[in-house]
Order: sequence, then structure tokens, then C-alpha cells
Amino acid sequence: MKIVVDSGSTKADWILFDKDNRYIEHYSTKGLNPEVLNIQDLIDRIQECQPLTDCKDTIEKIFFYGSGCGTPRSKDFMRTALMHCFDHTHKFDIKEDTFAAVYATSSNLEPAIVCINGTGSNCSYFDGEQVFQAVDSLGYMAMDDCGGVDFGREMLRAYYFKTMPEHLAKEFAEKYEMNSDVVKKNLYKLENPNAYLASFLPFLIQHKEHSFFKELIYDKIIFFINHYIKQFEVHQRVPIHFVGSVAYLLKEEFTAVLHQNNLTIGNIIQKPLDGLIQYHKM
Repeated sequence: MKIVVDSGSTKADWILFDKDNRYIEHYSTKGLNPEVLNIQDLIDRIQECQPLTDCKDTIEKIFFYGSGCGTPRSKDFMRTALMHCFDHTHKFDIKEDTFAAVYATSSNLEPAIVCINGTGSNCSYFDGEQVFQAVDSLGYMAMDDCGGVDFGREMLRAYYFKTMPEHLAKEFAEKYEMNSDVVKKNLYKLENPNAYLASFLPFLIQHKEHSFFKELIYDKIIFFINHYIKQFEVHQRVPIHFVGSVAYLLKEEFTAVLHQNNLTIGNIIQKPLDGLIQYHKM
């Protein structure tokens, strides 16, 4: 049997196939990002899922697509954790989550620019065979533009700088704990500060029609287009696909801004699960 994993920083989806490549079951764990978590944390999160522990001796292959798996060091971290949890598995294929997005959005694997806008963000060009990146991501502290991290950070800043409209700020503080000690603890002491920042996204989605958030959303999408998508010379000749909760929940906004910039919108999906299942059935 084999397992295909699609992991972001917040959540990981585990797809189990039988020996004939037929989909059997789907499990979920907390996100597994080796750029944010150490090896023991990765192991602990995997082993929290009892069904995975129960079937570990039957798994021959694991195909892992994950955020933070873009460097040899991070891939080694992830491989070490997986080998510890699945010690009977003889093949580990670990790739950046961009590949999962490509396989899920590009029908017949045609050339396209493929973007990930979830907790974090990414943008790649797929030429039909290989994936290319124009920007080396520096992670959630410096980049992840137009992702949940980015929007969460801007909402926190707007609240503390008092630029968020007063009635929104009051509602924001009622929904989330805004004591500065609590915020700093989540940002600098606890695990997954990127997921913490992205946890504010529902508030933005709820109030996205307010002019304050409309402007913020527009500015972030424009920045992403100018600094990520337009890095590729082919940006006006190929469709642009999106994967992730931010792109999916702001589908209308992404579509409108891309059209304003004479760009071809492709598929926008929340999670690449269905596409990965089809790809790995082959």
C-alpha cells in the first residue's frame, strides 16, 4: 500500500491507497512544516493519528508534498521523521507542496503558473514537465505574501496601530484575545506562529465587503501579482491556477484583480486532494 500526503503548515491530509492504486481512506493531522517544527515535533504530530500508527507496517511507499520542503535540509528533516514513524516503508518521495498544486490544477499537465495562497504562499511556473520558481521564499517572517500569515499580520498591526476602524477593532478584540502578552507569547514562544497569524483570516473573510478590508485585499493581491506572478515572462500567455484557502475564499476578488491586469485565471481550488487522488491512481 501507499500513502500520499498533502501538508500545509496548519493541516496535513493523508490519502491511503491499496496495492492496486485504489483510494481507500483519508486521514488528517496537524500541519507538518519542517521549516517551523523540529524532527521530534513532526514525529509527535504524525503519531497522534492512531489510524496511521495502526497501518504503518503495511505502507510500502509515501509520497509527501509539503510546505517548507523546498530545500535539501528541510527534506532531510521530513524524511527522518517519516522513516521513524514508518520503519517498514522503503520509498519516501518528498517534494514541495507546489507539485501537489500542479498535479491538482493542471489538467493534462499543461503549462501554467501555479500559485499557493493558504496559510503561506508560493508561485511557480510549470512548463509541462518541470517546476520553476522565480523567487526563493524566505518563509513566513519575511514573505508568504497574500497568504493567511500576511493578512493576519496586517490585521494585528492595524489593531495595535489603531488604523482598523473602531467598530471593527472592538469586534476583533471580542473575537480574539488581544492582550499584548498573549499575542507575543503566540508569536515568539509557542509552536506554529504562522498558523497563529493565519487564524485571524475568518475575521477578514467575514468582513471582506467593508472598505477597509476591500482595500487591504486588493493591495495584497496586486502585490502578489507584481512581485510573484509577473516574475515569469510567460505570465500573459498561460493560465494562472490557485490552490489554498485564501485564494478559494477570496475567489471573486482574485478573479477580478487578475482580469483587471489582463491575466488569464485558471482553476481555483481549496485543497488539491481530488487532483492528487486522480494523479496517483495512474
